Amino acid sequence: MPKDTSIKSVLIIGSGPIIIGQACEFDYSGSQAALSLKEEGISVSIINSNPATIMTDKVISDHVYLLPLTCESIEKILTEQQIDAVLPTMGGQTALNLCIEASERGIWEKYGVKVIGVDIAAIEKTENREAFRQLMVDIGVGVAKSKIANSFLEGKEGAQEIGFPLVIRPSYTLGGKGAGFVHKKEDFDAALNRGLQASPTHEVLVEQAVLGWKEYELELLRDSNDNVIIICSIENFDPMGIHTGDSITVAPAMTLSDRCYQEMRNQAIKMMRAIGNFAGGCNVQFSVNPANEEIIAIEINPRVSRSSALASKATGYPIAKIAAKLAIGYNLDEIENQITKTTSAYFEPTLDYVIVKIPRWNFDKFKGANKELGLQMKSVGEVMGIGRSFTEALQKACQSLEIGRAGLGADGRQSRNLEEIMASLEHPSWDRLFHIYDALSLGVPIESVRKVTKIDRWFLNQIQELVNLETELRRYSLNNVPEEFLYTLKQKGFSDVQIAHILGNVTEEDVYQRRKALGMHRVYKMVDTCAAEFPAKTPYYYSSYEGENESVASDKKKIIVLGSGPNRIGQGIEFDYSCVHGLLAAKEAGFEAIMVNCNPETVSTDFNMADKLYFEPVYWEHVREIIELEKPYGVIVQLGGQTALKMAEKMHEHGIRIIGTSFDNMDIAEDRGRFSDLLKDLDIPYPKYGVAESAEEALEVAHKVGYPVLVRPSYVLGGQGMSIVINDEDLEKAVVSLLRNLPGNRVLIDHFLDRAAEAESDSISDGEDVHIIGMMEHIEPAGIHSGDSYAVLPPFDFSDSVIHQIEEYTKKIAKALNVRGLLNIQFAVKDDKVYVIEANPRASRTVPFIAKAYDVPYINIATKVMLETNKLSDFTIERKLWGYAIKEPVFSFDKFPEVTKELGPEMKSTGEAIRFIPNLQDPYFRHLYKEKSMYLSK
Repeated sequence: MPKDTSIKSVLIIGSGPIIIGQACEFDYSGSQAALSLKEEGISVSIINSNPATIMTDKVISDHVYLLPLTCESIEKILTEQQIDAVLPTMGGQTALNLCIEASERGIWEKYGVKVIGVDIAAIEKTENREAFRQLMVDIGVGVAKSKIANSFLEGKEGAQEIGFPLVIRPSYTLGGKGAGFVHKKEDFDAALNRGLQASPTHEVLVEQAVLGWKEYELELLRDSNDNVIIICSIENFDPMGIHTGDSITVAPAMTLSDRCYQEMRNQAIKMMRAIGNFAGGCNVQFSVNPANEEIIAIEINPRVSRSSALASKATGYPIAKIAAKLAIGYNLDEIENQITKTTSAYFEPTLDYVIVKIPRWNFDKFKGANKELGLQMKSVGEVMGIGRSFTEALQKACQSLEIGRAGLGADGRQSRNLEEIMASLEHPSWDRLFHIYDALSLGVPIESVRKVTKIDRWFLNQIQELVNLETELRRYSLNNVPEEFLYTLKQKGFSDVQIAHILGNVTEEDVYQRRKALGMHRVYKMVDTCAAEFPAKTPYYYSSYEGENESVASDKKKIIVLGSGPNRIGQGIEFDYSCVHGLLAAKEAGFEAIMVNCNPETVSTDFNMADKLYFEPVYWEHVREIIELEKPYGVIVQLGGQTALKMAEKMHEHGIRIIGTSFDNMDIAEDRGRFSDLLKDLDIPYPKYGVAESAEEALEVAHKVGYPVLVRPSYVLGGQGMSIVINDEDLEKAVVSLLRNLPGNRVLIDHFLDRAAEAESDSISDGEDVHIIGMMEHIEPAGIHSGDSYAVLPPFDFSDSVIHQIEEYTKKIAKALNVRGLLNIQFAVKDDKVYVIEANPRASRTVPFIAKAYDVPYINIATKVMLETNKLSDFTIERKLWGYAIKEPVFSFDKFPEVTKELGPEMKSTGEAIRFIPNLQDPYFRHLYKEKSMYLSK
C-alpha cells in the first residue's frame, strides 16, 4: 500500500531532557524519523524541551517547539499548525504517556489529529501489568507467576501466594523506577510501598523472580499488511536480575539453540500481533531457563526503545527511519533498503560480525550511592564495540568506556584481592566484568565463577581464552614474539598498551613500531546488514585484523571529527550536537567529513550523517590508524568534549594538524596553573591560587590564599573531584583522595569567593575578531557547578560595569590564547568586580542552549571559522530572542535515594531543559529567583 496521502503534516513528540533511563537514543530516533518524513514531502513539527539535542534543530524539522511536554503545549501547537497526525513512538515513555493523556482529554479528536505508529489501546495493554499478563495467558505465551496489586493488602496477599524471592514491578514507569527484588519476607513491606508510590496509577505487579535465567531482546518491525520482520536478536551477558539498560549486551544472540530462537521469534510475532493493529517498531524481552530453555515473556514495548538505537547501529538497518515510513502507510517491500539501495527493506539483517554494548556509570558523582545493580537502571550512557569475534568487540568496548582501561584486564589496573573480587561477582556493579577477568587470571575455576554470577559458560570461556593468551605472551619479549601469535592477540582485541604492559619494559609505541615493521595493521570492514550477499553503498566501517580492506581512502580534502564517546555526567548529548553540526559545516565547506565515535545512542553515529563513519573507540591506537589510512587535512577535537581534547597532545607530538586552536594554547587553558599565570600577565582578576603535589604543599597554599578554598585537579570535566573546604583537616582528606584517584595529577588550591554571583560567556574567534554569542547569569551562587545551575540568557541582574568587564576579559583571553573557533569562560562576580574562574577553548555545554535561544547555527559558524574557509565578518548574525531563556538542569536523584541531593562544585545533573519567559516579572522566574537564589537580597 502506498503512503497515506491525507497526511501532509506530522507532529513528533520528543522525550524531553536526558534522565537515567531515557537518554539520547530517543534524540537519534526522533531525528531519524523526522528526516524520513521530510523525504516524503511531509511537514514535520517537533515538540521537545531539550535544547542540547540535534532533534530540536532546524536542520531536522520544519517547526521546532521548545516547550514543556504538556497537553497545554500540545494544544498551543495544534492551534498554530494544521497537524494531520502525531507520531508518539520516537520519544520513549514520556512521549507515549503524553499521547495517552492527550487522547484521554479528547485533544486529538478535537483537532482531527490521527495517532500513527502505535495503537493507543496497545499501549494500555503493554503498560498495564495485569492486562499484559492476561493477554499472554490468552495467546499461549508463558509468563512468570504474578498478581496485580493496587493496595498494600493486595500486595501482601500476592506475596503469600507466590512465595519468595519475588520482584515488584510498578505500572507505567521508565527505567525500572520503583522496581526491586525481595529475597526475604522482612524486606517486603518497604519494597511494596516504594513500588506503589513510584507508579502513577498506584499499581504494581508482584511477580515470581526468575533470578539467574538468561535474558534476550528482539527488535521487530511490522507493516500495515501484517508483514513482520525481526531486525536483531540481542543477548544479555548478565542474567535476569539486572536491568537490561545496565546489562552488557551482545548481538547477535550467542548461546541460543536454533529451536529456542525459532520459538522466541514465533512468540514475539504472536505478541506483536496481539497488542493491536498498528504499523511500526516493537521491542520484546524474554527470559529463558538455562536448564530446559523454557521461555517466558518479560515485556513488550510498542515503540522504539533504547535497544532500537543499538540494533540500528549493530545491523545498519535504520529502524526509526523505516518505522516512520511504515507509520504513514508504506509496506516493507515498498521501501528501499538504505544499505544496498537495490533491495527492499523487507529483509532480516544478517551479521558476519559481533557487537558488544557496555553501559557507562557515574557512581563517582554520587558518593555513598548503592552501587549494586538490579531492576532500577543506573547507567548514564553506553558504548558499543564491533569486531569479528566476541572478544575483539568486548575489548574494543572496554577501550571506549573512558575509564582509563586499555581493554579487558592486562593493563596494570587489575585487582589481586580475591575476597573483594568474589564479593564483586556475587553483588554486580560497574566493575564486575573486569573482576571476572581478575578472578580467572588468579586461577578461580570457570564453574565457580558461573555459579556465583549465573553468566553463561560460553561467555566465561571466551574471557578465559584472553587470560590464557596473556599467560602465553609472558613467555616472550617483544623481539621474539612469533608473528602469528602477535596477529592472534590483535585479532582478539588486545591493544598495544596491553601487550606492552604484559611484556614489560616496552612502550605502546614500541609495540606499534614492531607491528608496523611486520606489516600488521588494521583493515576496515563495512557494516552491510547482509553478510556481503549484496554490495553495500553506505560508508559505515569497523576495524579488524584480516586480509581485505574495504575502506578505500579518496583523494578528496578530508576532515576527521572526533566524537565524545559515551554519555556521562559532565559530558552529554550537547557535544554530539556539536559534532553533527561540525560534520554538516565541513561538508558545506567542501571537505569530505569523516566521523569517529563509539556511542550507539547518538545522531553522529548515524551512517548517513557523515561522508564516512568509523564506529571505533575514540582511543589513540584506533584514531591513529584511521588518520594514517585517510591522511586528512586535519582533525577537529574542539567539538567532542574532553574525550576528543585528550587526543590533542598525542596528535601534536605526531605532527597531526589540529583544526582550530593549537594544542599549546588549549593546554594553557586546561592547565590551571599556566592559565592563572596568563591571567596575571593580562591584568585580569582571578582568585588567589596555588599548585600542590602533596597534602603538605596543599596546606601551605591554603594558608597563603586563605580559607575557604576550592580544591580541584587539572585536566578534568564536569567538576570531577572538586570540593570546597574550610579547614586543614578537610583539605588534607580532599587532597589525599584526589591524588589517590588521579595519580600524577596536580592539585589546584583556589581561594573560594564566597557568596559571589556566577556568570559565563561563550564566544567565537577567528584569530582577529571575537564575537560573544551569549552571556549568561546563574541563579545559583559560585560554588555550584555551572552544569547544575539555572542559567539566564541574557543576564538579568548585572550592572553595565560588570557586563563591560565580562566582554573585555572574553576578548582579551580569546586573543591571548589565539582561539580559532569556540571559547567558554566562567566568571565569579563579587562587589561589582569580575573574576575569571576558568576558560575552555572548545564547544561547551551551553552553546546548543544559546544557539536554540537565539536561533543561530553557532557551531556551524564556528566550524567554518576553524576550517578557515570563512572569517567572522562573512556572517550576518541576527538574533531572535524576545525576552529571556532559562537553562534548567535536570537530575536523576530518584535512582540514588540514599545520596544527598546537595549541589556543589562537582556536577550531578544528567540533562537540561529550556524555558522562555517574556520578562523578569514572569511568575516562573520570580518563583525561581525566590526559591533558588542563595545569595543577593535585592
